[in-house]
Amino acid sequence: MDMMSMVTSLLAAKAAGTRMQAATAMMKQNADAERSAVLTLLGGAQSSLANVGAGIGGNLDVTA
Repeated sequence: MDMMSMVTSLLAAKAAGTRMQAATAMMKQNADAERSAVLTLLGGAQSSLANVGAGIGGNLDVTA
């Protein structure tokens, strides 16, 4: 194996490793987003009315 083909194969391996790291990071972000969506749908993340004014969110008329 000549020197140029060895250098080329090392650069290709380095590029593949970089692509694998990027793919892993994207998969983790996607999993975190999916987890957040599921928790929201299941009611795990409940909203708080602690920072709103008096009388806000107390009564809801759904007869209309």
